[in-house]
Amino acid sequence: MTFGFAPSSASLSASTASVHRVLEPAEWAAAGIPLLRNPREVVSGLHARHHPGPAIAVVAVLDQDERLRASASFPRGSAPADGWMFRNALLAQLRRIIPHDLRRRTPVHTAVLLYCRDGDTHWTEEDGAWMWGLRDACTLHGLRCGAYITLTRDGWQVMGEGRGGRRPNALSAREPFTASTDRPPLPRTGGAASEAMRRAAAR
Repeated sequence: MTFGFAPSSASLSASTASVHRVLEPAEWAAAGIPLLRNPREVVSGLHARHHPGPAIAVVAVLDQDERLRASASFPRGSAPADGWMFRNALLAQLRRIIPHDLRRRTPVHTAVLLYCRDGDTHWTEEDGAWMWGLRDACTLHGLRCGAYITLTRDGWQVMGEGRGGRRPNALSAREPFTASTDRPPLPRTGGAASEAMRRAAAR
């Protein structure tokens, strides 16, 4: 006669929840994520501003005209890829850089995520966990969920859209990482923010 212990319902539910904390590319595409009008400008501007290296994430908040309002870069950390953990990290950064819009019926700001990692531009489960985390963090902070962009040695790729480029990439010149936050937001008049991003990217 042998004895054993069946897994508890708590551990089963935790395992099941972990599986669902990843978004597949098809799920992401079906979620109606708004397309960036000029992804190259956004990527180049954020790279010039934060100089991300591998395992560094940059979360940025854009207004309706795609002008940068606030952004922050932070290390991924050593925890396993889990959408809930990534959600918490993103939410903490969003709370630092911009007030929530939960009182609005329709979000006026969009959050995008640029993640620098090793490997190629193909989707990974880690990307799926970031997607899940970004979508959930945006919901909890009253923001519209925007693009998820990977930055690798091969270049940048807007996940789920098929748009990308070779530069900047994970090997582009950068400074040693220090936690960086843009606050207060850039000026809210005209196209000053976009012009500033273009000038920074051209340096």
